[in-house]
Amino acid sequence: MRLRAWIVLAVCSLSALAAVAAERAITKQVELNASLDQAWEAWTTREGITSFLAPDAKVEARPGGTFSIHFNPYAPSGLKGADDMRFMALQPKKMLSFDWNAPPHLPEARAQRTLVVLRFEPVSDRLTRLSLHHTGWGDGGEWDKAYHYFDAAWGNVLANLKKRFDSGPIDWSDWMARMKTLQEAADRKAAAAAAPAASRP
Repeated sequence: MRLRAWIVLAVCSLSALAAVAAERAITKQVELNASLDQAWEAWTTREGITSFLAPDAKVEARPGGTFSIHFNPYAPSGLKGADDMRFMALQPKKMLSFDWNAPPHLPEARAQRTLVVLRFEPVSDRLTRLSLHHTGWGDGGEWDKAYHYFDAAWGNVLANLKKRFDSGPIDWSDWMARMKTLQEAADRKAAAAAAPAASRP
């Protein structure tokens, strides 16, 4: 009887340790009305990215290649979105990974990088399952804010990707007009703040 109790205790302890050691991650999945080729091209070409994720991008689909996603193309360099990201690995039409950063309003977390892995699985000739796994998170402060931000954001991204194949690519015209207006206002504010400093002796 004592041996049985010790075994149960040991199993419970190991399970608790495994739970503590588990890496915090965001995992999402979507089924797309798209062929495997179409789903892959959506993530590995500029035309694909601008059809659902952002109005502009620089995409070089190779290990170490550029994967910069510009949500606000009018912003200064380094603040356009996912600036200076890189593809880490690609297994054609099966898996790709890239590093990722937090949005500009979380500068401490933005100074570091996390890792996103996408896996592509053909369900049929016209249906592809895409799985997203985002890991590499720290704990506390801006890390927690960034995690919660992307837990919601990746759901929206995959919904936009599904919509792209269901009803067509996103028209970014209104978004771009709004971004231009916001950036012009930010530039005027920055210039006004800099003017008094420049006039001091």
